[in-house]
Amino acid sequence: MNRNEPTDFGPSVTRRQSLQQGVTAASGLLLAHGLCANSGIATDTPPGVADETNAATPSKGRAKSVIQIFLWGGMSHNDTWDPKPDAGRDYVGDVGKVISTNVAGTQICELFPELAKQADKYSLIRSMTHGNNGHETAAYLMQTGHQPGERLSYPSIGAVFALFKGRDYEGIVPPYVVLTKPQGRFSEEGFLGPLFKPFATGGDPNAPRFAVEGVVSASISDDRQQARRRLSDDMDTLSRVMSADPQIKDARQTKQQAYDLILGRGKGVFDLSNEEAALRDRYGRHTFGQECLAARRMVEVGVPYVVINYPAGWDTHKDHFKRMRRQVPELDQGLATLLSDLSDRGLLESTLVWCCGEFGRGPKVDWQPPWNGGRNHYGKVFSVLVAGGGFKGGQIVGASDAKAEAVADRPVYPIDLLGSIYSLAGIDTTARLPHPLGEEALVLPSMSETVKSGGLLTEIM
Repeated sequence: MNRNEPTDFGPSVTRRQSLQQGVTAASGLLLAHGLCANSGIATDTPPGVADETNAATPSKGRAKSVIQIFLWGGMSHNDTWDPKPDAGRDYVGDVGKVISTNVAGTQICELFPELAKQADKYSLIRSMTHGNNGHETAAYLMQTGHQPGERLSYPSIGAVFALFKGRDYEGIVPPYVVLTKPQGRFSEEGFLGPLFKPFATGGDPNAPRFAVEGVVSASISDDRQQARRRLSDDMDTLSRVMSADPQIKDARQTKQQAYDLILGRGKGVFDLSNEEAALRDRYGRHTFGQECLAARRMVEVGVPYVVINYPAGWDTHKDHFKRMRRQVPELDQGLATLLSDLSDRGLLESTLVWCCGEFGRGPKVDWQPPWNGGRNHYGKVFSVLVAGGGFKGGQIVGASDAKAEAVADRPVYPIDLLGSIYSLAGIDTTARLPHPLGEEALVLPSMSETVKSGGLLTEIM
């Protein structure tokens, strides 16, 4: 339902129209994410392509679900997971201290005391590289593995998961969810089209009531929603008269699923009040912490791909160190608790977590006005955290040089990272994607002069 819908109907909108619009919106949500596939609703896949992708995709993989924490704007690597305390103030800035983790020999920035306690559960890639310094193009590259500027606009990894994993997924929540807003910098669904666009929840999971777009309305009670449903059913004489018609059956099933999302099982997934207050406190009573909790609840019910789209607070051209000290503690608390909670519930083995931005930040601090201690875009080398779903914990992959300016050992490129994630999920990276015009399009690009690879992350798989 539209959360801006008024509680009373004005003279220009009839009650019948409002009921129709509400159920149609929820039904459209289900249709748009392929949740009606079991009722015979087909997609626009070109002939022969669906069979090819089905045949090319293994049915099993250790990673049943993925949680991607995307640090939009690009988080500094040498102020977080690849510290260089001896590089000097022009590189270290105002966050120079490091702390030891629970893995011998591994140190990270002092701003991550909670994550330091969980280092045995994750591995750090310190040699991620692609050399692209543009927000949109680097984000596209990191989430598709394809070079920006090509003729085709490829889908993100989340959309690919929705395509391959959504076929066997029977949950009521859409298979590809973004908490809480999409990036808006590139089309996540690419040429796959709107059926594979992520469901963006909107709202704020830290609010007293998590007002999920199309599911929860801040201004309409559950009792009123139920009353509307009963009235809608009473007025729907056409469905009763033509109950045997296949299209009517499909429409009724879609309507049932829509109400189940609004008032039943789907709504319950987003209701964080069902969690113990102490656990919510551990995650942190802030938006990011509660997003992590909501993501855990979604993988519990089998949602294949969940993105926590951390807001653009990481694009720290100005006053970098003040902002880091303000927001890194939230990232530390939420992410560390997520890993611990998944592990305690036996979910970490089947849930892959990865966290990074589209690039890192410039290793050398820009002290000049108006930047006043800022760091600029940097795609030559940066860090990624990976955990669970078949990834080993407690490991370091690759290395940057003494000032975190370049890769010193074992470069890792986007297709290496994404290819490893696909592999752990049982998705064939050579499978053909269903392009609407029948164009040749693979999950990941084939090797060529323009495609660089250091190989899959076999050392931690």
